[in-house]
Amino acid sequence: MLGCHFGRCFQVTVAGGSYQEGLLATLQGVPPGMRLTEQEIYGDLLLRKPGADELSSPRKEPDLPVIYSGVNASDTIEGAGNWNHTNGTPLSILIPNLDRHFVHVKQYQDTNRTPRPGHASYASFVKYGPDDDAIGAGIFSGRYTCTIVAAGYVAKQVLKKFGIEVFAYVKEAAGVRCPEIDHAEVLNATNRYKKMRHDLDPFYQEVYVKGRITPEMRFLEKMRIFAQIEQEIEDIRGKAPQMTSAEIADKYGTHHVVNCPDIQAAEAMLDACNRITRTGDSSGGIVEVVVTGVPAGLGEPVFCKLDGELGRMLGIGAVKGVEIGAGFAVKDMTGFESNDQMHSEDGRVVFDSNNAGGITGGIATGQSIVARLAVKPTPTIDRPQHTIDKYTLENKDLAAITRRDPTIVARIWPVAENYTAMVILDLLIAHFGYQALFKK
Repeated sequence: MLGCHFGRCFQVTVAGGSYQEGLLATLQGVPPGMRLTEQEIYGDLLLRKPGADELSSPRKEPDLPVIYSGVNASDTIEGAGNWNHTNGTPLSILIPNLDRHFVHVKQYQDTNRTPRPGHASYASFVKYGPDDDAIGAGIFSGRYTCTIVAAGYVAKQVLKKFGIEVFAYVKEAAGVRCPEIDHAEVLNATNRYKKMRHDLDPFYQEVYVKGRITPEMRFLEKMRIFAQIEQEIEDIRGKAPQMTSAEIADKYGTHHVVNCPDIQAAEAMLDACNRITRTGDSSGGIVEVVVTGVPAGLGEPVFCKLDGELGRMLGIGAVKGVEIGAGFAVKDMTGFESNDQMHSEDGRVVFDSNNAGGITGGIATGQSIVARLAVKPTPTIDRPQHTIDKYTLENKDLAAITRRDPTIVARIWPVAENYTAMVILDLLIAHFGYQALFKK
């Protein structure tokens, strides 16, 4: 299968499927000397995993990662202190599937003859034939995005060393839009939301905080624990710390479900999504991604423009549009209104606006980079739809009986955040290389 590879300087290859043994992300270009833990990576994975709240699929995958290669198994010399540091070799992260049961496989088997409208199930069958990995939609399931989150988490840690922050949030859901908020506050609110999710996630607490899985364990030891966890998913989920939405808002200053910096808007989003879900239908929305601290000059012309590379986030399942800065709104502006005028202030360039989203000519201006993703409604819905039998081409009707997300927007923001980090890091490595040659 082609198309499962990203990047030139920072490269990511993904593999696996929704109901295969698991998924895999292999990263090349990770610098040596980074200390990575599975707990840290899981801290981002839990933000997009299913079964965490009322707006996500009831599938109960823990999304527990395993670092399989790319870190030192011990100190390279006695007392070096570089055990568990990245060593420059390809970093592989495994994410086993632990919540795959025959009852769910049977549901897919019973409905796979009739492709779901709006889903890849028909196109993938045409491309790959009867052996297409159709159980759970395979690599066309939103489940594959856990590999992007895992890889992007690593990219974010590298970027932070250079003062670059990448963060995302739900800008709009089911027609309810978040008001304009200062980016510094959005970053703070997103970090508070992540802290809340870490504290209240039962697997984060039971598996990592309590030391059931530790970095010292070898791979086979971890697999033994994973086999136990597979049988204890319900028990562990039952240990989730219980807090009311009001208690969460008071302690963390965030909404209990939706990562939106305005709590009132987040609650309105939740209500609107739930109203639609009760009819058997689904809803969409907008995710906004912001990058601060990007050096001016990042990016390449023509085929590798920074905004063009960000446009590759159309590859995220359910994303149907990517706009940079003012985006489609520029069609209603004049040139004077659209242009980001600039002036000099204390020896630095200051822009009066940011309609370009921090990018002109495909190259960063030094302003915050702003991108928005249009997320379509979940195609798997509980309403009768017209479809066909993909083997006989007979006309059929279909209503979903498989596990599904009422909306995807609430789970896509961490994918967009980490995908953006991959793009920025890939171009940053090239930028630094070019600058080093130029300065010589």
